[in-house]
Formats: sequence, C-alpha cells, structure tokens
Amino acid sequence: MRAALSRGGSATVAGLIVAAAAIAAAPPALADDTAGSVTWSVTPASAEGADGRRVMQVEIDPGQRVTEHLAVKNFSESEATFALDAADGYYTETGRFTMLPADRTSVDAGTWITIEPSVTLAPRETRVISFEIAVPPNATPGDHAAGVSASVRSTSAGADGTKVGVDSRVGFRVSTRVTGELAPAVGVGEVRAEYTPSWNLFAPGSITYAYTAENTGNTALAVADAVEATTTERGVLLPGESRDVRTEPQPAWPLFLLTKDVTVDAAVPDSTLAATPVTQSVTVWAVPWLHLAAAVGLALIVAAAASGRRRSRRRLDDLVARAREEGRREAVEVS
Repeated sequence: MRAALSRGGSATVAGLIVAAAAIAAAPPALADDTAGSVTWSVTPASAEGADGRRVMQVEIDPGQRVTEHLAVKNFSESEATFALDAADGYYTETGRFTMLPADRTSVDAGTWITIEPSVTLAPRETRVISFEIAVPPNATPGDHAAGVSASVRSTSAGADGTKVGVDSRVGFRVSTRVTGELAPAVGVGEVRAEYTPSWNLFAPGSITYAYTAENTGNTALAVADAVEATTTERGVLLPGESRDVRTEPQPAWPLFLLTKDVTVDAAVPDSTLAATPVTQSVTVWAVPWLHLAAAVGLALIVAAAASGRRRSRRRLDDLVARAREEGRREAVEVS
C-alpha cells in the first residue's frame, strides 16, 4: 500500500505533506521514544528563506538544470536529524497528492532531484538547503510531479512487544513542466448507470453514474463532470493517471427507458488550456414497478367492484323475475 505524505510538526504551515494522509493535518511526528517529541516543517524557499509558496513549480528545458531551495525548521526543544529525500509524486483516489514510499522506486521526476541525504538541526533552528533539478535530454514535454521530504524514524512497540520502525515524512510538491508542445487530453471509459426506484409513488427514483477518467495528455488536468444540471469537481490527474468516478444519485422519474448524457471536462490548472470535453450517452432501464403494481391493484379493485355490481344486478334481476313468476301463478289460481 502506498504511504501518503502527512503533515508532521508545525501543522499550521501551508503546503506540507505528511506520512499518514496526503496534504492533511496529522499529529506531530515523533522521533524515537528516547529522544522525546520532535516536530518540524518543510516548505519551498529562496536562498534567503521560506517564501510562502505551497507548491514549487518549475519550468525547464530538456537537458537543463536548475537550483532550488527548501527550508527545514525544527520546532522541538532538542536537536534532531532529518533524512532528506525526493520521490515521484501521484494523486490518490481521493484526489490528494502524495509521493512514493521509501520502498518504491521512482522512475520519473523523483529521479531528477538531487539533495543532500540528511540535515541535523539545533532546537528551534531553521536552515535553507539547496537542491538541484536536472531534466534528462529525452524528457517528454509536459508536467512531471515529485515530492521532497524530510523524515524522522520513530519506533513503536508491535503486538508481540518488538520494536517497529516508522518513517514520518513532511514535505511539499515539486511540479516540473518540461518545455515543449503541451497536449491536454482526457479519456473516459464506458459510462455505466444504475437506477434505484423510490418506494414513494409521488417521489422520483435516482440514477447513479460510474466511469473511469484517464489523463491521456501530457499536462496535469483538473477534471469535472456534468450530469443533468449538476457539475462536480473530481480532482487533479497527472499524465497517465486514471480515477474511477461514481456520482452522487441524481433524481429521475421511472419512464421505462432513460437516455442521459454525461460530460467530462478537464482543464490545465492555473492555465487557459483545456482538453476537449468528452460526452457519452448512457441508457438505463427505469421500470416503474411500484406504479405498475399500484395500477394493477387499482384495476383489480375496479374489476372486483364491477363484478360485484354485476352479481348484485343479476341477483336483483332474479328476484324480480321470481316475483313476477309468483305473481302470475297467484293470478292463475285466483281465476
């Protein structure tokens, strides 16, 4: 399972990423239990210090190098050593950014970053550290994502009492755009629909749509879909990433066979570039079983009432006929 980056230490610093949840607040990361509590932050920086950026965005030609900086701050009351690392980045199914765990091998932008392996900071010390991004000459144009992190190894007791090492990472996203032709494109797998009827005769049922969105271009894409009059953001996809999407239920009356359109839009974040929208039609059976059952029940009631009236009429006719026959008999006997 991929370990997401979580925010450790100074949870108020924007743009941090930490080991248990991607770009989300988490309890302070702990050093080993003999050293006490260690909290820290890692942010993009200039050579002078942290510059307030949440994400580091770099545009660079193939075969070129650039020097960037990060700031590591030790908020703790004790000296601490932090391991520094870079790895390929990705977005989780929930749309949060994280980076590959230490036991996974990077193959893209994470391999372009060179950084010193560790840094030791005194209590309350902040240090600016430079690192290099070197883009290979054959790098494909477009967006490539990585994460840069500082980590501390902590230990915890396992169920059997043994010590288990855990790396808590704090970091930020490095988005490298390799110059060249940008070609945003989104692909959409077959749209599937499922109709759920309502048990209320006077309320509509609902349709749920499911599909797979894939970034088939070379730029990051912010994906959204439109169903009926509802537009929903689906997060960011990096080139080559895909995400299974399931919509919230949409109201729909059971009209036997429904045909609906689902449109998927995708735009390059912080840009006027966009992919061509993809629209797919989907047909789903929406049989009004409850309404049919109610209609059948009403028809049976009407039929039963009509049959009862016919039987009553026949009985009345029989009574009248018998009365007339008895009247004729009495008239004959009297005469």
